Amino acid sequence: MVRVTGCPARYDEELGYWVVDDPAQARGVLLDPETFRPDNAVLAHTPLSVKALRVLSAVGFALPPALANNAGESHRPIRAAVARFFSPARVAAVEPLTRRLTADRVAAARARLAAGGQVDLVAAVAAEPPALVLMHLLGLTGVDVPALKAWSLDSLELFWGWPDADRQLELAHSAAEFYAWLRTRTSAARQDGGDDLFGVLVALGLTDEEVCAVGYFLLIAGQETTTQLISTAFQRSVGQELADVEGVLREASSVPTWRRVTSTAALVGEAELPAGAPVLLGLSGRGGSADLAFGVGIHRCLGAGLARLETRVALECAEELLGESRLVEEPPMIDLLSFRAPRRLLVVR
Repeated sequence: MVRVTGCPARYDEELGYWVVDDPAQARGVLLDPETFRPDNAVLAHTPLSVKALRVLSAVGFALPPALANNAGESHRPIRAAVARFFSPARVAAVEPLTRRLTADRVAAARARLAAGGQVDLVAAVAAEPPALVLMHLLGLTGVDVPALKAWSLDSLELFWGWPDADRQLELAHSAAEFYAWLRTRTSAARQDGGDDLFGVLVALGLTDEEVCAVGYFLLIAGQETTTQLISTAFQRSVGQELADVEGVLREASSVPTWRRVTSTAALVGEAELPAGAPVLLGLSGRGGSADLAFGVGIHRCLGAGLARLETRVALECAEELLGESRLVEEPPMIDLLSFRAPRRLLVVR
């Protein structure tokens, strides 16, 4: 039986997970992907209804093992192919673009505040630059960024939220629309080739479903989680000393938890977890390092360096804006199983 040392895990009846809050334990779990598998990483936390499944089935929606949920032999080549888009050199090279996109939006926001208006810092500044930078890195053109942002938020809620039946059906229609778009891009790449994300994945020999599975969560995680990280950093900086990126990652990352499932019985501290036990790992806000917010081991976030750069640039560009602003309301939150951030940051001068 495998043992992860430290304080014991605890079973949370309400969540239905074995919760591992201790950073050292969480790290140990992530470094043992054979015992603590990623099979449940992108499963819907709230089981999908028959109606929602029918909507998804109509577009061939499928999420075979690709990146975050892949413990098989195909993980390494897929990860290597995607990692090339996020090499340190490529990430460093997008800093001027990131700074220009952010500075333009900050200037527009300051002008609106100076005229006596209100500004939502999430929508006005934090939302679009990470998506535009990601499209640039992945070589993707013709992407409707507002649609991508809406698809992203809906998919996060569908897979990590607690939607009731009516809301779940709405979210399923949104996810189906996103997936149909991914299928269109995959078909075009299969016909025309190319060196963008879809062309590279097709050339790797992946099936259409595998290409779409990579694209589905990469296009969400590669930009929406950074928008949420920037939003949290902004919230902590409005009318105050500028937040530190590493401090935000340690204390309030936009991805505070992640999931695993045991392949065999395992001991976490003195707690004995049976085979097939769902595990929820605390990654942020529990005294661990900033790096833990991006995971460790073979499934560490490929965009960690990019997220840090974009958040740092956003804070630098918005320092004066944040210093001269004040919040006009308690921010409503995105509060999902594994994602947490302000949904809106309405400020006045």
